[in-house]
Amino acid sequence: MNAVSSVPSDIVSLRMTHCRAEHAAGEAQYHLAVLYYRACFEAAEYRQDPRAMQFFALKLADCYEEMHLWKKAEDFRALAEAADKPFSWD
Repeated sequence: MNAVSSVPSDIVSLRMTHCRAEHAAGEAQYHLAVLYYRACFEAAEYRQDPRAMQFFALKLADCYEEMHLWKKAEDFRALAEAADKPFSWD
């Protein structure tokens, strides 16, 4: 499965995508890292896993900061904060 073209549906695919993202970030290939972290974030969202969503939102924010895309970094930090709070319909 090509992890960047669809949401990883199993934990092995998710882990491999996360490893690719970490490797890309470690090599300062932030555009690639964002691509992979975004796939991970979407998988966490699909699985309705708020802690994973928070983790990947923070990873995305870090990458966007390295790319000097401050507004995107701020948006993903806000998503991470929102994932930490319980959802309410009120």
